[in-house]
Amino acid sequence: MAYKTVNPFTGVEIKSFDEISKKELDGKLKKAAAFFEIWRKNSFDDRKKIIQKVADLMRERSDELAALITLEMGKRIKESESEVELSASIYQYYATNAEHFLADTALTPEKGSAYVRKEPIGVLLGIEPWNYPYYQVARFAAPNIMAGNCIMLKHASNVPQCALAIEKLFTDAGAPAGLYTNLFISTDSIEDVIADPVIKAVSLTGSEKAGASVAAAAGKNLKKSVLELGGSDPFIVLEDADMDTTVNWAVYGRMQNCGQACIAAKRFIVMDKVYDEFLEKFIAGLQKMEPGDPMLEATKLGPLSSKSALEGLEEQVEKSIKAGAKLLMGGKRFNMKGYFMQPTILADIPKDAAAYHEELFGPVASVYRVNSEDEAVTLANATRFGLGGAIFTTDEKRGQKLAERINTGMVFINHPTGSQPDLPFGGTGQSGYGRELSSLGIDEFLNKKLIRTSDINDK
Repeated sequence: MAYKTVNPFTGVEIKSFDEISKKELDGKLKKAAAFFEIWRKNSFDDRKKIIQKVADLMRERSDELAALITLEMGKRIKESESEVELSASIYQYYATNAEHFLADTALTPEKGSAYVRKEPIGVLLGIEPWNYPYYQVARFAAPNIMAGNCIMLKHASNVPQCALAIEKLFTDAGAPAGLYTNLFISTDSIEDVIADPVIKAVSLTGSEKAGASVAAAAGKNLKKSVLELGGSDPFIVLEDADMDTTVNWAVYGRMQNCGQACIAAKRFIVMDKVYDEFLEKFIAGLQKMEPGDPMLEATKLGPLSSKSALEGLEEQVEKSIKAGAKLLMGGKRFNMKGYFMQPTILADIPKDAAAYHEELFGPVASVYRVNSEDEAVTLANATRFGLGGAIFTTDEKRGQKLAERINTGMVFINHPTGSQPDLPFGGTGQSGYGRELSSLGIDEFLNKKLIRTSDINDK
């Protein structure tokens, strides 16, 4: 597996990087293990200085960091800039709050006294995807480094310059060697790295297939894993929704990052009374998404991340149409250079169509008409995924009651599923397990040690 920068806007290879040797990998593992014994003893103030500095440097270098995202995976430059800021805010959040989150928890046993001490467990392996190359790393690295763990990071092969830029941020922030280590390693070597005694746990954001492989390797070696996998998020529109605002959020929710987001709205479940109005306005909104150079701020639609991503999405749409789905707009690539897919809407989707049960990772929306809340809930839950979901209604309590019936890790009311540092992120079902961000995110890779004191004469 080669690490390459291929510009999705032009299809031209820009730069390539060699994988590290087995000898280099072993050296990095030993260095991380040795440094952990130092880092775990460092004060919160010492940890905070580095993590806060990473946040500061991200903001100082926002333009160059954002440009790397756009160059390597095609995200529109405005969205890339927003990702840099979100990532910086995550580092800052944990620099500010980690000490509070990790404070001892006093217990009240029937006899004696007791408390729980939260301690780091060691060197962690992170395996991260290309679609949010800084944000995905930040939500893994920031809490765990503040907790006293050390990080080894295997990034996606198509964003190598982003991977190196993150490692440089840590180096320039004063992080000693072994605290944060970038690994240019092949996918085939991941199982061996997980099995290495130095690695104590692993976190992956990626596909179901990758998640199953990593979970199996971790389980085989009795190591904890956290998985954030795919999603097929429902976007439920009730008949009392503010339609114009709802449609604006629908376009945003489906088209953010050109639809290449695990929490992007993918299945639009609309009450019959407002279905026609919603669909007319939704089509009009997507028709405004004209493709262009993602480096230009005026561009509305960027390319997909790779040729294989474009071809795979085209194949899913074609299969769905052959299975009986109705194509309302789009359905093909644009006739231009780069990996551009037309904004696409599918309706009347049968249960055996790819669009009904697979995640569509790109600018393709599935639209469903329903007649009741019960039907909406049944359809929303008719998927093996369980990451996020959204409900639009002017009745807040109604939305909350409906949200309680949706089988996902997150449900947003009157907003597409989103992410911010102080809200937990994660799913259920085939969308994975564990949580990132908020106070929950820092708890995943800790030894929660019970310390109890008893009267020596107690029986």
